Amino acid sequence: MKKSVKWIIIALLLVGIIAGASAIYSKLTANYKDDMIAPNTTNQSEQKDNAITAPDFTVLDKNGNEVTLSDYRGKPVVLNFWATWCYYCKEEMPDFNEAYNNHPDVQFLMINATDGIQETQEKANAYIKEQGFDFEIFFDTEQEAVNNYHITGFPTTYFIDKNGNITAQRSGMIDKDSLEKGINMITE
Repeated sequence: MKKSVKWIIIALLLVGIIAGASAIYSKLTANYKDDMIAPNTTNQSEQKDNAITAPDFTVLDKNGNEVTLSDYRGKPVVLNFWATWCYYCKEEMPDFNEAYNNHPDVQFLMINATDGIQETQEKANAYIKEQGFDFEIFFDTEQEAVNNYHITGFPTTYFIDKNGNITAQRSGMIDKDSLEKGINMITE
């Protein structure tokens, strides 16, 4: 009998610990989600005065042609850094593909961190083809874009307005709602 009571008490304690951890996780996740998109400034007049110009870079398209960020000046840009070995990059890709199809007025620059060793153009092309994504990918074979944006983790996403200014940025996986929020910030 004493053993049964002991196990019931242990089970109740475990349920309490799990419920408490779940409540704490939910609270922290809600706070974290609010910071998914971090605007550079709090209002638009302030934003114009404190605009951060997006650093230019050169990458390659699927045909090996050079493409620069400045080629897209005048158009809002979603700039995403990713790699095939990155689990969270792959998790967010379907949302990027959907957003790409829903926002033809926005240029999506899906920059593959192509180091030639861990990440190759062949791996990236195969993954995009296998998944059936519609957006074009670009290859940062010289790591110029990665270095110009000081990327230390993947995925990382920047939202750049039509004037070439960084409006918002997110390091780490971005959810669908936050992606839409970022797009709205550069298209309004």
